[in-house]
Amino acid sequence: MSMKITVELPDDVAQRPDPGRRALEALAIEGYHSGALTHYQASQLLQVSRLEFEALLKSRNIEDHAYDVEDLEQDLETLDRLEASGLMRRS
Repeated sequence: MSMKITVELPDDVAQRPDPGRRALEALAIEGYHSGALTHYQASQLLQVSRLEFEALLKSRNIEDHAYDVEDLEQDLETLDRLEASGLMRRS
């Protein structure tokens, strides 16, 4: 299931290049940095691969939250749920 959120941006912010994408990146990065989102969840929010999200973090000099065992365990739980629901099959 997904949710759609609409955000009204002030004119000065809306004039910047791709303001919606920048706002979404900021949300995903802060969610990941605060621990509210796993690495996987943040990359899914941005619809990028895990490696692309990692590159985004590095481009913003955010390296203090490297992918760890807890992230792996959460990702495996998510994979199990997706597999059980029939949305994904392991190859």
